[in-house]
Amino acid sequence: MYDSIFDNAISALKHEGRYREFANLERLAGRFPLAIHRGPDGARDVTIWCSNDYLGMAQHPTVTEAMVARVTASGAGAGGTRNISGTSHPIVELERELADLHGKEAALVFTSGYVSNDATLSTLGKLLPGCVFLSDEMNHASMIEGIRRSGCTKQIFRHNDMADLERRLAALPLDVPKVIAFESVYSMDGDIAPIAEICDLAKRYSAFTYIDEVHAVGMYGHRGGGITEREGLADRVDLIEGTLAKAFGCLGGYVTASAACIDAIRSHASGFIFTTALPPAIADAATASIRYLKSSQAERDQHQATVAATRAALTARSLPVMDSETHILPLFVGEPELCKKAADMLLKQHGIYIQPINYPTVPRGTERLRITPTPLHSAVQINDLATAIDTVWTALSLPRDVAVSGPAEVAAPIPAHRSGG
Repeated sequence: MYDSIFDNAISALKHEGRYREFANLERLAGRFPLAIHRGPDGARDVTIWCSNDYLGMAQHPTVTEAMVARVTASGAGAGGTRNISGTSHPIVELERELADLHGKEAALVFTSGYVSNDATLSTLGKLLPGCVFLSDEMNHASMIEGIRRSGCTKQIFRHNDMADLERRLAALPLDVPKVIAFESVYSMDGDIAPIAEICDLAKRYSAFTYIDEVHAVGMYGHRGGGITEREGLADRVDLIEGTLAKAFGCLGGYVTASAACIDAIRSHASGFIFTTALPPAIADAATASIRYLKSSQAERDQHQATVAATRAALTARSLPVMDSETHILPLFVGEPELCKKAADMLLKQHGIYIQPINYPTVPRGTERLRITPTPLHSAVQINDLATAIDTVWTALSLPRDVAVSGPAEVAAPIPAHRSGG
């Protein structure tokens, strides 16, 4: 009985062209962005073009050596929750490094970026009686879930639409606690929030600002502090959330804010209190990555050059690269089954791995391939990518003249959130 229900649920996904298959990949240190794909026809080398290890730091000697040294010194696991087993010194050092990165008084580390958003937003709602959340319609699923679990009233404002946000803020009493939750870089379109304008509105209407910088930390700013650092706005944002699992190449999520805010979250967030801590080796590796990227601009400069070269190679072949202000290059397809077919052909025929992005990660009709160049992709690999995609686009008769000016317009007066990630 139960298996038939599960089978029907999977059949529905397959019928819609949304069934997700995970490629069996083995990354090898020193060879990134190459990896071994172990498929039905055996093992073969493939080039990864959709990794969130944006700078290749997961295999940087500074990071791996720090991890190995700490495993040797302290073992593999954390031993339990921080409440029960105590806080390992490497996590103390990591939180100091994160607070310094964003110019905040304190930081708190979680086991993932999803958990840090979910636990923190749900806890903020419980700490602020009568709180109203104002959430960008394109926010990640982890933010949506945290706001939902807070039990608070929420209003969803149109993506990056400051007039809509102000209209909603102005309609609320000034003394009602308000949290504006938004991202700096939106990971599926590559666009950036108008952070300064949001901070202006927050000051005018007495709101608390919460920004998710997971796709920007390590990547932007003179020390890798994200878009808020690049634009000199970190001090104007009340809470900055980030991840250790993307540009820093490790694992974990975190929040940084005032000492009082962080202590309140630490003391009340069940997603923190009842979860085993990060292993010391991961904490040391993350600290090493952050310290390295605070002082080295070379990776960020090379990364931007690779992104520009990749965009130029794709547009030169009239491929529909969507407008993006950042390192994320979405390639418009617009149909789930064709999106998967394109990804399958790239992998099987050309040794190029790009995961198809379908609903609910993006709205229906905006299905795409999401390309994320790294500093380690060579000019030869860029040319191979563009040539392969051009061949696949021709073989599948995919559109090349689609209007690709960014996020899809949503006509509803109060748009629904998308799911992310």
